[in-house]
Amino acid sequence: MNTQDLIAKLISFDTTSALSNLELIDFVADYLDGHGISSIRVFNEEKTKANLIATIGPELEGGVVLSGHTDVVPVTGQAWTSDPFEMVEKDGRLQGRGTSDMKSFIACCLAMVPGLVQRKLAVPVHFAFSYDEEVGCLGARPLLDRFVKDLPRPLMCIVGEPSEMKVANAHRGIATYLTTVKGKPGHSSTPKFGVNAINYAMECAGFLTDLAAEFRDRPPPPGAEDFDPPFTTINLGRIDGGTATNIIAGQCSLAWDCRVIPGADSQEAITRLNAFVKTDLLPRMQAEPAGEGVSIETELDHAVMPLVPIPGSPAESIVLALTGQNRCTSTPFATEAGMFQDVGIPAVICGPGSAAQAHQPDEFIERSEVDACMEFLKKLAGWAEQPTS
Repeated sequence: MNTQDLIAKLISFDTTSALSNLELIDFVADYLDGHGISSIRVFNEEKTKANLIATIGPELEGGVVLSGHTDVVPVTGQAWTSDPFEMVEKDGRLQGRGTSDMKSFIACCLAMVPGLVQRKLAVPVHFAFSYDEEVGCLGARPLLDRFVKDLPRPLMCIVGEPSEMKVANAHRGIATYLTTVKGKPGHSSTPKFGVNAINYAMECAGFLTDLAAEFRDRPPPPGAEDFDPPFTTINLGRIDGGTATNIIAGQCSLAWDCRVIPGADSQEAITRLNAFVKTDLLPRMQAEPAGEGVSIETELDHAVMPLVPIPGSPAESIVLALTGQNRCTSTPFATEAGMFQDVGIPAVICGPGSAAQAHQPDEFIERSEVDACMEFLKKLAGWAEQPTS
């Protein structure tokens, strides 16, 4: 199968994060097995999803990890002009869900396998394909635990998220929270007998909106100039509450996230919200005539670590040299790269496609981006035969 065939095959698997990715993982494992490469599956607790780890070359330290995620975002409600899970080619573009984010990178890795097994690699090339990246890099943690436990430590990791093949050495961290307001339901004609949870959830939303504006207006920290935007952001993603217009809402929840610029306080948003709730908002709720038993609680849903620049790291210097670029940039989205960095494996982001196309209807990747990725991976394979730091 050539690269485009592999992209089409991977696109044909509906691996929306709410669904299983096992059919895709089985295909990849069988493909690798056909080239004499064994693989390791790391399952989730329910055995409905799996990460895949495979190694080509000697079982030595000092190799490279090519990391990518197998899940995609939903297509529900999007106006596609073609079947999202059938790749089509239009005017030099390959269209389908996951073409840009990020099944084309995985396909490029797989297309390199026949050539890699023929080379006399001095250091290994590892594949690390994960599940549930789109909902918080949930598969990356068990994948990394298994990787660190059972495989020789690699020199570097390349995460193939869509960066238009530019080398990125930084991204913001992300933490996702759920704030739940428990009021007291009642008939809307007698408000003194209830506590409206929606009203207080909206005050939480207003506080976070004002805090986001404060973050925006602060002078950017050193090194933030490559980020777009160059400040910590807060997004109110979903609000749910109430049952009917004539019932005082007894409960309301607010889902929100905070993307923290490297060097900023990662706990500031949640610390300040909790302080506002404790000293101001909750006392006012409790002071209402029906305020007994009301509550406001915020729980962390998931968090992804930032990727912090490490000038001169093997990942930066080698990938910059192989791509012919002279400086790194940053990405606006979070990846598992910071998690690899956290366990002592330097990481960068460099992959085909554009983030502007990710998650969009009629998602596509330019064929030229795929070709550029293949050329880069061939150079990386040459480096693995004669590695230099």
